[in-house]
Amino acid sequence: MTHAELTAHEALDRLVDGDLTSVELTESVLERIESTEPRINAYISVDADGALAAAAQLDRRRQAGERLGPLAGIPMAVKDVMCVNGGRTTCGSAILADYVAPYDATAVARVRSADAVLLGKTNMDEFAMGSSCENSHFGPTRNPVDPERVPGGSSGGSAAAVAAHEATLALGSDTGGSVRQPAGYCGVVGLKPTYGRVSRYGLVAYASSLDQIGPVARDVEDIALLLGVVAGHDPRDATSVDRPVPDYRAKLNEGVEGLRVGLAGEFFADGLDPEIRSATEAAAEKLRDAGAELVDLSLPVAGHPDYCVACYYVIAMAEASANLSRYDGVKYGHRTADATDLQQLYHRTRSEGFGAEVKRRIMLGTYVLSAGYYDAYYRKAQQVRTLIRQDFETAFEQCDLLLSPVAPTTAFRLGAQVDDPLTMYLNDIYTVSVNLAGIPGISVPVAEAADGLPIGAQLLARPFEEEVLLRGARVLEQST
Repeated sequence: MTHAELTAHEALDRLVDGDLTSVELTESVLERIESTEPRINAYISVDADGALAAAAQLDRRRQAGERLGPLAGIPMAVKDVMCVNGGRTTCGSAILADYVAPYDATAVARVRSADAVLLGKTNMDEFAMGSSCENSHFGPTRNPVDPERVPGGSSGGSAAAVAAHEATLALGSDTGGSVRQPAGYCGVVGLKPTYGRVSRYGLVAYASSLDQIGPVARDVEDIALLLGVVAGHDPRDATSVDRPVPDYRAKLNEGVEGLRVGLAGEFFADGLDPEIRSATEAAAEKLRDAGAELVDLSLPVAGHPDYCVACYYVIAMAEASANLSRYDGVKYGHRTADATDLQQLYHRTRSEGFGAEVKRRIMLGTYVLSAGYYDAYYRKAQQVRTLIRQDFETAFEQCDLLLSPVAPTTAFRLGAQVDDPLTMYLNDIYTVSVNLAGIPGISVPVAEAADGLPIGAQLLARPFEEEVLLRGARVLEQST
C-alpha cells in the first residue's frame, strides 16, 4: 500500500507516531495525481508547490512540539465551487475561467485552520448543474473504476479524486444528490449534512435553498472526522443554524441495535436495476442482523418521482435563474470583447460564458417565475415541497433511519445521456427529495455489480441527527 492509499485516520495515526511525514504523504498523493490525471481529469487546478510548502511547514511545527489541528498534514481537495483565497474559482465554467477568489469560503477556512494540506480544486458539472460531470468547461471527469463511465455529478471530480487516491479527503456540494450520487458511482462515502449544518458562505450559489457542502472520503470514520471540522454556526451565513457540533467520531461504533430502519415501498418500484435492488435489500438485512428493526412504510410524495423530481427541478432552476443573473460581464468574470452597448454586452457575455445545460436551466427557471406561470409552476412546486417535508416527518415518527438506493442504475457510459436531459434528471430520483426536505443523507458502498461497478446504499435521518446516520453507515461499511 502506498501512502496515498491511506485513509485520513490511518495517516493521522502514522503522522503522530512519527512513521510518516506530511511531506512524504503529500508527495505520494501528488505522484498519484501526476500519473492518474491524464486518464481521470478529476482536477481543474493543482497547487503542488503550495501543498508541499504547507506540508513542510506542518512537519516543522510537529517537530517543534506545536499543537496541531485535527487534519494536520492530510492532503485534501476542494470542489471548484468554493472560494479559495488567491486561487482560481471557476465553477467549471468559461464565464469564471480566470476568476481568482479574494477570500476563503468558511468551510475552506475551517479545513485550513484544522491544518489540512490543500491540493487543488476538483472538476465539476458547470455551476453544479449535472449528474455526470460531463458539463464542465474543462472536459469531463472519468470514473476511476471504469474510465469509460461517468463518475456522477456534480461533485464528480471530488468523488473521483478520492476513489483514485488523488486526495485523501475532499469537499463537494450537494444540491440534489451531487455528493451522494458520485460517491455511489465511484465506490466511496459521501455525506449531505442537514441544511444549515455547514456554512454556505463562499459557496457559489446554484439553488440557495438546496445547496449544502458535504465531505467525501474512503470510509465513514473519515467522513465523521471531516464533518466535525466543517460543521458549525457561521454568522456570515443567514441559513447557518446555531447549535452545538457533536463529536461525530465518539459514537461512531455504537451500532444500530434498537434503531428502527424504514423501507419505503416507493424506493423499490419499477425502473430500479435488479442488482441495486438486491444490494439494497441485502443492506437492510445486514442492519437487521446488527440489531435494527426493519419497518415497512410509505412516502407517497417524497418517494414518487413524478412529484419529487418535478418539484426539485422547478425550484432549483428558478433559483438558478436568479443566482446566475449576476454574471453579466460587468464586475467580474468573462466579458465579451466586442460589445457596442449594454444589452449586447449582457447577451454576448452570457452566450459565450455559459454552457448548454446552464443556459437550459436559466431559461426554464426564468419561465416558471414569469407572469402567468408563477402560480402554475413555482408556487405549486413550493406546495409540493411542503408535502415532501411532511412525508419525511411522518416517516421519522415510525423509524430512526430510512434506507434507499442512491441511484436507479450503476454508473452509465460517458456520452450516453448527454443529449437526453430528462433521462439524466431521473438519475436523481432517490436523492432530490432529501435536499427539498433539508434532512441529512449519506451514500456508502455496499456491493459490486456483476461488471465490477460500485453499488451504494443511501441512509437518511432526521435533521441534525448525523450521529445516527454515521452509526448506520458504519455498520453497513463493516459488514460489506
